[in-house]
Amino acid sequence: MHVLILGGTTEARALAGLLHPRVRVTSSLAGRVARPRLPEGEVRIGGFGGADGLAAWLGEHAVDAVIDATHPFAERISFNAARAAATAHVPLLALRRPGWVPGEGDDWRDVGSLAEGATALDGLGDRVFLTTGRMGLAAFADRPEWFLVRSVDAPEAPMPARTEVLLDRGPFTLEGERELLRRHRIDVLVTKDSGGTATAPKLTAAREAGIPVVVVRRPPVPEGVRVATTPEEAAALVLGY
Repeated sequence: MHVLILGGTTEARALAGLLHPRVRVTSSLAGRVARPRLPEGEVRIGGFGGADGLAAWLGEHAVDAVIDATHPFAERISFNAARAAATAHVPLLALRRPGWVPGEGDDWRDVGSLAEGATALDGLGDRVFLTTGRMGLAAFADRPEWFLVRSVDAPEAPMPARTEVLLDRGPFTLEGERELLRRHRIDVLVTKDSGGTATAPKLTAAREAGIPVVVVRRPPVPEGVRVATTPEEAAALVLGY
């Protein structure tokens, strides 16, 4: 059995470890991170050339199942995977960690896009902690606020004129997030609903500090695609037990 994992997430690496070496596993990474953490099994880096290229690759490499374990906001990759799997007649499963849910004391502003997130900053404060990754900063380029941008790799222009970049990779601790908010005098946090525990401490720190959080909703999984919420559940579905 040959399983292709569209990866790059913590869950994808865990899934590869659960499946390998019981089945042949190939993990595909987009190549956007300079020093990715490599999973067990075979690894390929780079795109496929869209849905048609992926469909051809599935046939050429005798793939029996595809698992889309990409970031919840990798919308284009997910829809290409759905089209390619349908074309190649290969089963597709999406692995998605559950999204975050606000709790008592949280002040969340729910938005549908980065552009809406930028508009939602009106009146919330002058110092913004932006944790949406290095892609998409153009949505905030015309904002007058000061931004602390945290990402794994250095972002590229366009970005806000008043920006400080912090290169760091999770998981992050609650104490570390508390100190970061205090040291940089943060007024508002902007994040994507990526879910999981690696970056969730910032939400707790924001709640404790009474800081509003602008949360960008994740896009839906393509219609008709089955979803697993943990690597263990995905592995069980693939292995048939």
